[in-house]
Amino acid sequence: MNNNKKVIPIFFAVDDYYIQFLAVGLQSLVEHSSKEYEYLIKILHTNVSEKSKKRIKKYEKENINIEFVDLNYYVEKIKDQLYTRDYYTKTTYFRLFLPELYPQYDKVLYLDSDIIILEDIANLYNIDIGSNLVGGIPDDIIQNGKELQEYAEKVVGVSTYKKYFNAGILLMNLDELRKYKFQEKFLYLLGTTKFSVAQDQDYLNRICKGRVKYIDNSWDVMPAPGRNKKDEELKLLHFNLTYKPWHIDNVPYKEYFWEYAKKTEFYDEIREIKENYTEAQKLIDMETEKNLIRLAVKEAECVGDDRQDRKITEKDSPEGKSKERLEILKKIEKLELEGKFDVDAENDPPTIILTPDKVDYLKEKATSKIKAKVANTVAQNFANELLRKNKLIIKEVKGIENIEKVKTGGIITCNHFNPFDAFTVEMIFNKTEKGKNKKLYKIIREGNYTNFPGFYGFLFRNCYTLPLSSNTKTMQNLLKAIKQILENKDFILIYPEQSMWWNYKKPKPLKDGAFKIAVKNDVPIIPIFITMEESNIIGEDGFPIMEYHVNIEEPIYKNKKLTDKENIQEMRNKNFDIWKNIYEKFYETPLKYTTVIGK
Repeated sequence: MNNNKKVIPIFFAVDDYYIQFLAVGLQSLVEHSSKEYEYLIKILHTNVSEKSKKRIKKYEKENINIEFVDLNYYVEKIKDQLYTRDYYTKTTYFRLFLPELYPQYDKVLYLDSDIIILEDIANLYNIDIGSNLVGGIPDDIIQNGKELQEYAEKVVGVSTYKKYFNAGILLMNLDELRKYKFQEKFLYLLGTTKFSVAQDQDYLNRICKGRVKYIDNSWDVMPAPGRNKKDEELKLLHFNLTYKPWHIDNVPYKEYFWEYAKKTEFYDEIREIKENYTEAQKLIDMETEKNLIRLAVKEAECVGDDRQDRKITEKDSPEGKSKERLEILKKIEKLELEGKFDVDAENDPPTIILTPDKVDYLKEKATSKIKAKVANTVAQNFANELLRKNKLIIKEVKGIENIEKVKTGGIITCNHFNPFDAFTVEMIFNKTEKGKNKKLYKIIREGNYTNFPGFYGFLFRNCYTLPLSSNTKTMQNLLKAIKQILENKDFILIYPEQSMWWNYKKPKPLKDGAFKIAVKNDVPIIPIFITMEESNIIGEDGFPIMEYHVNIEEPIYKNKKLTDKENIQEMRNKNFDIWKNIYEKFYETPLKYTTVIGK
C-alpha cells in the first residue's frame, strides 16, 4: 500500500450470519472508491469462520486493505453487562470501544453492514466535524414516529428528537472521545442506566448530546415512510430495522441492493434466504416492530415530562401546528386555485408497475387467504385502537339502512380527506347485516400496493384491496375480479375524486371510473359523504381531531332507458349533487371553488 496517500479507516461489526450482506455493502464501497485514498477496513467480530474471512478478503485491492479483528477477549470482560433484545447481537456495542482499542487513529468511520454506498465513502470521512465527539445523521425512523420521538426526548434526554442521530453511520472523533473519557462514562452509565429500545445508539445520543456535528441525511437514507429521495440525492442507503430487501418485497430502493448483490459470489445464497423467508417470519418482524413502539411508549410513560415550557418555542410553527401540515394546506389551496382536483396534495410512494403475477385479486391462493385474514384482523384492532384513543372520532352515522336495502353487490363512493376515512367506512359496513357475510373491497393506487413500506404497506396489500395498474394485463385481471366480486354480491369502495386532500370539506369534481363499473355490472352506487367539525382534542400535528358525521344516501341505480354513456354521466351527476346538497346543508354555505373547473 502507498503510505503517501490519505488513509480512511473504516470499521464494521459483523457475525457469520450477516457476512453475505457485508459483502454487498463492500461491493458498493469498492466500486465507488478512489485511487487517491488508502481504505483500511477493519471488521470487528467474535464468530466469523475462516471460510467467510477468505471470501470477504477477495475484496482487497491495491488501495483497499481488509482485516478481521476478533474481539472475544474484549467482550468477555463485560459481556454480562451488554443487554440485547430481538435480532440484535453484542456486536452492536463494538463501536463504543473504538477510542480505546485504536489509539493510533484520531478519526474513523463506523458503518453498519446493511448498507449500499453510492458515492465515494471518503467524501463522508472528509467532512470536518471540528471538536465534536461524533458526526451523525438524524435517525429517519425517529423522525417519522411520534412514540419514538417522545422516547428520544423524555427517556434518552436529547433536547429535541430532531437531534437524535442514527449510530449505524457514524463519523467518530476518537481523539476527542478519548479526551472526554467516553468509554469510562459509557461503562459507568451501562451499570446505572438500561436503554432497551435502541441500546448502544441510545447511550451514544445520551453521552454525546451537545457535541454532535449533524450531517446531511443523504448519507443515511432509510426506506422509511415519507423519506423517499430522488436518485441524485442518494449517497448511502441504510436498510435498517425490518426494511430488508432480502426478506420482503416492496422495500424502497431495493433495486440498488440487488444491483450490487448480483455482482457478489453470495447472490445465490441471498436469493435463497429471501425465497425461504416465510410469511410467519414476516409477521414476526411486524410484531417486533410493534413491540419496539410499545416498549418506547412504556418507557416514556415512566418518565416525567418537563418540556411543557419549551413546547411552544419548539413547535414547527408559531401556531404550534405541524409545518408539514401547513405546507399541505397551502398546496391544497394552490391545487384548488389551478383546478387540479384529481392531484394528491401529499406525496405518493414511487410507483412500481404491478404485474399480474404480483397480485391475487380474489385471494384464491392459500397464502393470500391467510394474509388477508391476518391483515383484516390487525386492521380491525388498529381501527378500534384509533377510536379508543380518540384519534378517530365518528360522531354520527345516518342512513345505514341504505346499505341494507341493496339486494345485489354495489359500489360505495366516498369523499377522500384522510387516510383513516377508509377505516370509517369499513367499520360502518361491518356493523350492517351485509357486513356479516359480505366483503368490502377497496380500490387503491398502484404505488400504494407495490411500494408502500411497513405496517400500512402490509394493510394495502392484504386487506381486500384492488390495486389499479399501469400494466394492461393486470388491469384486465382487475376488471375480471371486479365482475366476480359484484356477482358474489360483495361491495367495492371507490374514491371517485381520485385524490386525497387532507381535511378538505368540499366535494371535488368526480371522475367516471366508479360509475363505469356500476353501469357495466348493473349494480347501484351507494353515495357516502362525510362532513366534519373540530373536536376539542388536539392531535399530534397540532390540529384539532375532526369529528365525523357519516351520511349514507339512497342507492343510485342505472336507468334502463338510457345508454351506458348517458347512465355514467347521469349517475355521476346525481352522486355529485347529493354530496353538494349535504355539504351546503351541513356547513350552511353554498359550494364554491376558488377556480373555474376546466379553466
